[in-house]
Amino acid sequence: MEQAGSSAYLRTMIRKGHRIPTELHADYEKCREITTSHYENFPVGSFLIPAHLRPHVYCIYAFARTADDFADEPGLDRAGRLDHLKEWNHRLDTATTNPQGVIFRALGHTLAQSGIPTELFSDLLSAFRQDVVQQRHETWEGLLDYASRSANPVGRIILHLFGYPDEHRAALSDKICTALQFANFWQDVAIDAGRGRIYLPAEEMVAHGVEEPDLNLAHPTPGLRSLLDSLVRRTHTLFDQGSPLPERVSGRLRYELRMTWLCGVHILNRIQAADYDVNRGRPRLRGLSKLTLLFRTFRPVDSRGPVHSE
Repeated sequence: MEQAGSSAYLRTMIRKGHRIPTELHADYEKCREITTSHYENFPVGSFLIPAHLRPHVYCIYAFARTADDFADEPGLDRAGRLDHLKEWNHRLDTATTNPQGVIFRALGHTLAQSGIPTELFSDLLSAFRQDVVQQRHETWEGLLDYASRSANPVGRIILHLFGYPDEHRAALSDKICTALQFANFWQDVAIDAGRGRIYLPAEEMVAHGVEEPDLNLAHPTPGLRSLLDSLVRRTHTLFDQGSPLPERVSGRLRYELRMTWLCGVHILNRIQAADYDVNRGRPRLRGLSKLTLLFRTFRPVDSRGPVHSE
């Protein structure tokens, strides 16, 4: 008998050789709840992901989301947070042989079905450990290294899940994933600073005459506008470099990648349109913007012009 709480889509996971065992339905359902309870500007497990793969995307996200929460857990000192992440790493190591807990029972099954390298998940945990011990980044190159472990593994995991393990597509995905993370950093400058984290490269802050107190002002200083302009332009270049990826995959993944790319570029466009006044509020997708992006999802991506918004 099927376990209570399993959603309808889990009862139909017998497609293309993928099947969620009955005893794992509740575990995958819990991962879905974790995923859908968090707001993100970028789609996760959206309707563009085929139904038979959606549970796997949910458990991957639940793994990463929970580990990220450990790195920020209030009430715990640095040692306590690192202990949580160490335990998460141990559970990852035994996920396919002796899974411990809801997320790892689902993730262990996903790993066994997909052949996704566990090293990609270990890279994520490495970045979360870095978050605990390092709240400043000195250079653009250091930030790229951080993104190579905090963002890029997610794209590579999704490509593996869809049957694209090759390095060429992975390299394009890295550009998009890094750009997505940076777009989030630039829109959340004041929010992150309020939490004690600054992702603006320190040497570039000095070069533009930006000091840490400037990040909490009601409006950006000329130096901060200049710095953000430089960072946003370079992030646009990363999106441009990754833009061929959607056309080098097939099926619904093509549309999911187009939508993800478009949403990231849209955020950068909104930051520029606000003249880098990022403290006025986090850019969100609303009304006409959503319809425009959805329409553009069904055409090849084109980075030459902005996504107009209301």
